[in-house]
Amino acid sequence: MLLIRTLLSAPRTIKSCSKFTGVAVNQYRHYSNGQAMSFTFAAPSTLFYNNADVKQVDVPSFSGNFGILPNHVPTLAVIKPGVLTVYEKDGNTKKYFVSSGSIAVNDDSSVQILAEEAVLVEQLDLQACREGLSSAQQQLTQASTDEAKAEAQINIEVHEALVKAAE
Repeated sequence: MLLIRTLLSAPRTIKSCSKFTGVAVNQYRHYSNGQAMSFTFAAPSTLFYNNADVKQVDVPSFSGNFGILPNHVPTLAVIKPGVLTVYEKDGNTKKYFVSSGSIAVNDDSSVQILAEEAVLVEQLDLQACREGLSSAQQQLTQASTDEAKAEAQINIEVHEALVKAAE
């Protein structure tokens, strides 16, 4: 109960500290009004975007899926397997499957996404994704060590996301 009361009082504590230190905690952000942001997106063997002006990027992360617009609050996040959507300045939309990686939104509204693996969703083969999922599930049933089970579970999660993206 003490922990809950402490957590509930945290916003008041931060606010009172900000008055004392002169730091503004409640900075307001506004919608982008059609502005573009500098976007870099790369995987180990491919550079998809290099400081390109884009309108929005929707990313899958372990803290939840979220959209990034110009003037987004600075953020660091970890990518989870799923579809990353890029809304380009000219109105085109591109969807990529990403397996994992990191997302950085900087103070200057620039965004960098570094993916372990990335491919255009339209290049995914649904049948191959389903076969990979089946193989990963079989790998889990045959796993004898905790490490092998963890690797198989990760493989299943990636292939489930692949199948969902390819459908």
